[in-house]
Amino acid sequence: MAVKRFVHYYRLTKTYKQDFGRFCNLFSTKSDIESRQQFQKWHNGGGIFHQSACIDSTVLIEVGAIVHSKAVLGANVCIGSGTVVGPAVTIGQSTTIGFNVALSNCIIGDSCIIHNGVCIGQDGFGFFVDEHGNMLKKPQLLNARIGNHVEIGANSCIDRGSWRDTVIGDHSKIDNLVQIGHNVAIGKSCMLCGQVGIAGSATIGDYVTLGGRVAVRDHVSIASKVRLAANSCVFKDITEPGDYGGFPAVPIHEWRRQVANQIHSSKKRTS
Repeated sequence: MAVKRFVHYYRLTKTYKQDFGRFCNLFSTKSDIESRQQFQKWHNGGGIFHQSACIDSTVLIEVGAIVHSKAVLGANVCIGSGTVVGPAVTIGQSTTIGFNVALSNCIIGDSCIIHNGVCIGQDGFGFFVDEHGNMLKKPQLLNARIGNHVEIGANSCIDRGSWRDTVIGDHSKIDNLVQIGHNVAIGKSCMLCGQVGIAGSATIGDYVTLGGRVAVRDHVSIASKVRLAANSCVFKDITEPGDYGGFPAVPIHEWRRQVANQIHSSKKRTS
């Protein structure tokens, strides 16, 4: 109540911001004040950065973005408003980060495009049940590594690793609303269409294409040069290049026969 009354009164004065800051400092510890003082305004764009961050002079940090301690930003990086670059995150040169992106525990390569709302490096979904039946969290302590020339669509999520880094290979392209679980390794020049979900510890080779809403089970391996039709589900390893489809995914000619037989059977029943 005291704070609300203070705000209401001083909004009527010209010195509201300065006096409110002094009022808040009365409730702050010395370490809190010192921590805030280590953040400064960036000269190009008006965003905020920590003194310990290593930032090239050509970087653009827009208003409302913040770069935390020991982050490294290469030449010609652009950081959009509302984005948070977490401690010790590395971003390669000429990479563009959109609005409201959250980056933590990750390394991003050169010339990448990260669209609005992407989250990279948060904890993966890992739990176990103890002897008392309690659900306990597994440690998620490793990183996510994004290669060069990678594009990641809006609101996609890439979890950090637990027993190995989560890796996205060079030149791979990821559509909007894609979920990539912890410990996933994706090769180079892969294409993941919208709403693809890849469970933890899956391994995907090079030049793989996953159609919209493809689901990949945990700990599954997919060979290079595989293409999966939309809405397919991968339950077991795919060891040979080629086209696949269905639930579960099978070679495309076999899936087409399954669909044709199903249509033929349904027509016979209705006739």
